[in-house]
Amino acid sequence: MFDNVYCPLFVTWNKQSRRGHRLRGCIGTLEPRHLHTALRDYALTSALRDRRFEPMSHREVASLSCTVSLLCAFEEAKSWKDWTVGTHGLIIDFFDPVARCQRSATFLPEVASHERWTQEETIDSLIAKAGYTGSVTAELRASLTMTRYQSSAASLTYDEYCAIAQPAAARVQPAGSVTITVPA
Repeated sequence: MFDNVYCPLFVTWNKQSRRGHRLRGCIGTLEPRHLHTALRDYALTSALRDRRFEPMSHREVASLSCTVSLLCAFEEAKSWKDWTVGTHGLIIDFFDPVARCQRSATFLPEVASHERWTQEETIDSLIAKAGYTGSVTAELRASLTMTRYQSSAASLTYDEYCAIAQPAAARVQPAGSVTITVPA
């Protein structure tokens, strides 16, 4: 068992294919939560209720990996360039001059490096993720309020999970059944 720390976290599911892995679900919270409860809640929510994807099916399970990112070291960035690709996650807040509303979005630290984006490409993608549909200008980038953060992430593939869980599952499971247990 692990400590029931109080922190923000995200649970990310990826599906392995011949072309590498692709995002299958990612949901979390920037508000600190007790890890044991939040891990269960967000593992299920990101697997079954991420609006961008259909709920995961049983036949996908063997091709999935799960990453849990515990977020830390939140600090205000001095400008939209005050962060490092691969080290910092970002939260942006800004006023949308087209829709005349406030917008915000976040990317975890690994997103920009996984996509091989520059700082500018990352910021522009994050602005689009927030729902902005206008042209991204230097003025809009300069108007951003940004928070940067870091994370500690751990990943497990389905095969790795089975290797760990199988001895315990073999004692209580009928042959051929699969159970994925999330700590309560």
